Amino acid sequence: MTQGVPDARHHTGYRAFALEHTPLLLRAGSAACFLLLWWMIAIWAADRALPDPPAVLRAAAAAVADGSLPQALGATLARVMAAFLLAMAAGSVIGILMGRSRLADAAGDFWLVLLLNLPALVVILLAYIWFGQTEAATVVAVALVKLPAVSVTLREGARALDPQLDEMAKAYRFSLTARWRDVMLPQLQPYLAAAARAGLATAWKIVLVAELLGRPSGVGFEMNLRFQVFDVAGLLAYALAFAAVMLAIEAGVMRPAERRARAWRNLA
Repeated sequence: MTQGVPDARHHTGYRAFALEHTPLLLRAGSAACFLLLWWMIAIWAADRALPDPPAVLRAAAAAVADGSLPQALGATLARVMAAFLLAMAAGSVIGILMGRSRLADAAGDFWLVLLLNLPALVVILLAYIWFGQTEAATVVAVALVKLPAVSVTLREGARALDPQLDEMAKAYRFSLTARWRDVMLPQLQPYLAAAARAGLATAWKIVLVAELLGRPSGVGFEMNLRFQVFDVAGLLAYALAFAAVMLAIEAGVMRPAERRARAWRNLA
């Protein structure tokens, strides 16, 4: 009887290890399949318009050696973070207010729908025309494009708040700070995580467009230079380098934060 206990524990530990690491292995396998498929198509096409992975890697190494790639990544990442934080802060306040107040929802719904359906290109161009091709105009334009999506997500989260928990907080005379920290925020965390994850995934794409149109630095600017001389390997090197940075942020920050935001719902 006692000999079966270690076997059961070993089996349970193996299952836990497999459940934890299988998603990571699947993601790594998907990335490897992407590279292999890209390499095979590049060999089959034998066209300058589709360089193979080693050619792109050489272009990236050259850009790192002359310092242009790290500088461009830093400039673009700074703009992405500034616009992302501004959109998250303003969008969360607006969304929660609209979700908790019918009057605020009625007053802000038109503006929200208008911004949701206004193309990002129009917002960026108007910002450059009205405020000049400045750093502030770029950040504000990108934040305005992302703000309505954040607001919509948080509005739904505020509408989904449990009214019984709200009544409990009132009955026990929670302070405003305690009500926000202990009652509202835990319920809103999954919506905040979802808005942040989706917002960051698209904010950098909009920043690249803004840089291409009116900034003298950044990944978008460098990609535009290489497009003009048909340097496809260099273009892909900058694009994939920044995509790799955002994938690292997604895997190391956004996905763990989203898991922690959902963890309290699984507690017995």
